[in-house]
Amino acid sequence: MSTITAISTAPGTGGIAVIRVSGKDAFKNFNPIFIPRKKNFVFLEQEANTVSFGNIVNGKNEIVDEVLVSVFRAPHSFTGEDVVEISCHGSVFVQQQILQLLINQHCVLAQPGEFTQRAFLNGKMDLSQAEAVADLIAANSAASHRMALNQMRGGFSSELLKLRTQLLNFVSLVELELDFNEEDVEFADRTQLKSLATTIERLILKLSDSFSLGNALKNGIPVALVGETNVGKSTLLNVLLNEDKAIVSDIHGTTRDVIEDSINIDGITFRFIDTAGIRDTKDKIENMGIERTYQKIEQASIVLWILDCTQLSEHMEWLTDRIAKRSAGKKVILVFNKIDKIADDERDVLSQLFEQFEGERIYISARERINTDKLQKALTKAAQLPDIHPGDVVVSNVRHYEALNHAHSAICRVIDGLDAGISGDFLSQDIRECMHFLGEITGQISNDEILGNIFGKFCIGK
Repeated sequence: MSTITAISTAPGTGGIAVIRVSGKDAFKNFNPIFIPRKKNFVFLEQEANTVSFGNIVNGKNEIVDEVLVSVFRAPHSFTGEDVVEISCHGSVFVQQQILQLLINQHCVLAQPGEFTQRAFLNGKMDLSQAEAVADLIAANSAASHRMALNQMRGGFSSELLKLRTQLLNFVSLVELELDFNEEDVEFADRTQLKSLATTIERLILKLSDSFSLGNALKNGIPVALVGETNVGKSTLLNVLLNEDKAIVSDIHGTTRDVIEDSINIDGITFRFIDTAGIRDTKDKIENMGIERTYQKIEQASIVLWILDCTQLSEHMEWLTDRIAKRSAGKKVILVFNKIDKIADDERDVLSQLFEQFEGERIYISARERINTDKLQKALTKAAQLPDIHPGDVVVSNVRHYEALNHAHSAICRVIDGLDAGISGDFLSQDIRECMHFLGEITGQISNDEILGNIFGKFCIGK
């Protein structure tokens, strides 16, 4: 394997930057461009897990920068290889100069995720832990951070390892029976196997069921802003995001497509979706937008149904029918907007009109920012996300979720086969299929295409 290098800090100018070198020639390639400040100090003899101070010099022995150099010797490093980490000043020019000097010394520019891929290939972490590294970098809330950290520490992997080990023990006994089929012996107790298969089925189902929570924590809870045209959906979106994301106009049907953005409220990420106003129209383009509105209602976890306090639609029954059908089973918050334009007694009348509505109701003025803080509290309450504690296993990766579903189907076939009394060779096939999909998650079973797809999504330098 070649010795690779890359800038590991974010692009641009900063106080410091970190350049990473990894591979069997990491020390050899770096040594010619580094002059330690300490007298009689030999860089090639520097002890592992230590830091030295010195200058980076070019071919003319001109100083490029003063740096701190950290040394990690194989196998006790992130990648499992010899690693040098250079902390230099954050000038883009300085970073590029040092990078070019390393390339001149036969280092190769790292591909996206190549450092983490080498850590996986060298057995420093399994595939699910490697993917958690990317999730940790991308974490934008306390909950998503804890979830990624738990997975990176191997909580998910250890659960899967236990399942595969138990399955392996039993499939070995089942397959041993096949060698003695003429003697009609049974090494694997079918009752015990069914008990184990049932336990594994429940555990796999529990893991896959956690995906809805994990996906919400990782990507944000989808919140659809719905209602008729000109009730203030776009104005409210702009207020919640604290920026002019959506065009606001008195003209009906301004929003014709879906607008999405995310914001963190009390440690929870919400993904707000502003939708086209629902009304009866013959405009072909607007009708396409309304159809997308219906789709987003069905995809959302929380629906903010926004109504104009100043004039309730004469088509309220028609509108209620369309929203209610698609929001069944979801958290729906009724948001009465423009309360600054009505009297208190009119507000009481509105309350009576919707007394059959079971969801929470909030009275706001998006334009004047009245009670928008109460709406935010209602959103965090509607989210009802449990706390993530150290050791909790939550699935947040679509690839893992799909593999768990396949594994669940396979173990269910094992249970059905045991009930039907099928032969050991068919049982063995289904058990091995379950093991295969569990192994795909951790990388015990992988191929170059899967690895390329996973690590290609990482940033360069990680």
